[in-house]
Amino acid sequence: MKTLSISISDSEYNQFGINKYSLSFSELVELVNKEITKQSLNRCIQLAEKYKLSEMTMDEISDEVKAVRNTKSNH
Repeated sequence: MKTLSISISDSEYNQFGINKYSLSFSELVELVNKEITKQSLNRCIQLAEKYKLSEMTMDEISDEVKAVRNTKSNH
């Protein structure tokens, strides 16, 4: 087994919720993936609010989906 040393700031240490000084590579990958997923979700929420998509009703969303499907099937 190889050992890899990685330096991170205190804020990154806290941001990733690391609570020990030794991690397996798979644990590190999981922590990084969770953070990337969280950042992506936050960006999606920001865009939904910016373009007022977060205010759409389920009926409006269904109508939009149907319109896209109809357009796609006509081509």
